[in-house]
Amino acid sequence: MKEKLKENVNTLNLEETLIDKMEKNKILTIEDLWKLKRKDLKELKFTDSEINKIVICLELYGIDLGKRVWKA
Repeated sequence: MKEKLKENVNTLNLEETLIDKMEKNKILTIEDLWKLKRKDLKELKFTDSEINKIVICLELYGIDLGKRVWKA
């Protein structure tokens, strides 16, 4: 899983506008995103809808915001 965390956020199948918004906020890797909590993203002006899309993509990797890992 550690190698997945080092991947660029571009590897997540998210809209280009959402990827751009993350990059503007210095969220460049999946690990950068994984370390954040929902509240952190809200403070960075992400909408609930955008946060939900991010959460769904992270769940496909078996992880969630706030450094949570789901075991298969």
